[in-house]
Amino acid sequence: MIVSWSPDARALTPAVTALTGDRRGAYPSGNSILIRGSSQTAIVDPSLTVAEKGGVPLEVDMVINSHGHEDHIAGNGVFPEAEIFMPTLDLDVAHDLEALLYAFGFNSTDHPEMATYFSQKFHYSPRPDAVGFDDGHVWDLGGVTVEAVHLPGHTAGHCGLRISGGVFFLGDIDLTGFGPYYGDVWSDLEQFERSLAAVREEDARFYVTFHHKGVIESRETFLEMVDAFAAAIPRRHRAMLDFLAEPRTIEEMVEHRFIYRPQDDVVFVDNVERRSAVLHVERMRRRGEIEDVDEDRFRAI
Repeated sequence: MIVSWSPDARALTPAVTALTGDRRGAYPSGNSILIRGSSQTAIVDPSLTVAEKGGVPLEVDMVINSHGHEDHIAGNGVFPEAEIFMPTLDLDVAHDLEALLYAFGFNSTDHPEMATYFSQKFHYSPRPDAVGFDDGHVWDLGGVTVEAVHLPGHTAGHCGLRISGGVFFLGDIDLTGFGPYYGDVWSDLEQFERSLAAVREEDARFYVTFHHKGVIESRETFLEMVDAFAAAIPRRHRAMLDFLAEPRTIEEMVEHRFIYRPQDDVVFVDNVERRSAVLHVERMRRRGEIEDVDEDRFRAI
């Protein structure tokens, strides 16, 4: 147990400790995992809390990022001697800030304020030495293994991690009331739904989310939480269809907000709303639920 971390650091097994971030891992922080084998020590998704504490009170040999988002890589730079691993499909984000900006629909030329935001708020540190991994990759740390489980949709490369001893790290399948986030350029609604179905098959002693919920011990509770989390997708879809009872544009959907609450002050909210609306509208078209009124507007049938 890492007693010097915080009162909320929790040993799940002799090898695995959950490090609860500020405000129970609420964004912009998160809950990291420290895994200590007989030959190597790894940290999974070093959070903003890890970054601002300057690391952890152990020597870390490797950093495993579940995917390429700013809050999951905030602490990469405080482990300069560690190997950095990132899902291959998200790997450019570890190498170059421009790739992170692109994922949100920005670039540094047109949106220098976003480059500053990620650099200053999340301590973005490029790691050109980061290497990719794919589904099924296994790290043997000595007496404890970590296996990558590809769960795309949130990002193209998003992975869960199956850790020996009965721990499953869910990354940003975070089971919050907010619901699934699929607001990036590389997000995919169908992939996310398949990932939610796949993760229900994981049988673990402990399920760990990066945000909010933290450690979940009951499989029954876990399944209930996955189902409630997944239910946000059809609920949003129905709300959008109701809104489209009158002819609307994508930009009107963005302004209305279906993902964030009107009072939420998030710097990339419009881009997230826009991408999410586009994905749902594409689904509506495939299902024959909407019709075009003119070049920019459509309505529910």
